[in-house]
Amino acid sequence: MSPAGGVAQALRRVRARLAAAGIDNAEWEARRLMAASLGVEPGRITLHLHGEMSGEAEAALEALVSAREARRPLSHVLGGRKFHGHWFIVTPDVLDPRDDTETLVEAALAADFADVLDLGTGSGCILLSLLAQRPEARGVGVDLSQAALTVAARNAEALGVAARCRLLRSDWFDGVAGRFDLIVSNPPYIAVHEMADLDPELRHEPRVALSDEGDGLSAYRILASGAGAHLRKGGRLMVEIGWKQGPAVVALLRAAGFADLVILPDLEGRDRVVSGLWQG
Repeated sequence: MSPAGGVAQALRRVRARLAAAGIDNAEWEARRLMAASLGVEPGRITLHLHGEMSGEAEAALEALVSAREARRPLSHVLGGRKFHGHWFIVTPDVLDPRDDTETLVEAALAADFADVLDLGTGSGCILLSLLAQRPEARGVGVDLSQAALTVAARNAEALGVAARCRLLRSDWFDGVAGRFDLIVSNPPYIAVHEMADLDPELRHEPRVALSDEGDGLSAYRILASGAGAHLRKGGRLMVEIGWKQGPAVVALLRAAGFADLVILPDLEGRDRVVSGLWQG
């Protein structure tokens, strides 16, 4: 990032480098990286544009920009991201929370539940967002990865919901006991033949959280067959889906005995969540 100089000049250089690396929203990301290097909130960057970059800030900015040029996810570069109004720690051990997944959180919050099971919890962004909004609720988060559960535990502490959250290492339902009012999941749903066409950032995320190495529906088959044994009568299963998978997932849940099946769109109007009622 040499030569060092003013914040405004450095910001222009960062924006140009990010754009050259093929990164969308280069201006927005440049401001985020600059804010992190200066130790200020992104919304306050304008107040610092006429200032000078210290050597320490310059070095920090160079490290951040170089990592982002290599197409490491922005959440990994910054150590986390905002999701549903809360800051979540994000590492390469967990899936980067995406705005689309907030559709699942909002759908779940529209339901009545006192306890919730989150299968494949990763960073905990779904489960912990629900518990943060429902202070009377309790939840269980399941993941096969102990590293992911460590990240989720840190996020639970940071959000102040750890006392109402149990994190369990399990392969789907294998270690889960009891019944719940609500089961949620954002499972790996990218088909193996689609993986090569994904954004470069996804190379840095756990592949097991992205793809089932098959047709993209394997996890839904497991969820459909196992959820009924862990839902109370009248409980709901809500799952995130790929935007083309709605009809196939609905068919799987209907065959397993779920009713009141609906497909909910994300903010861009694409199918994103399937919800079904367990009649017991």
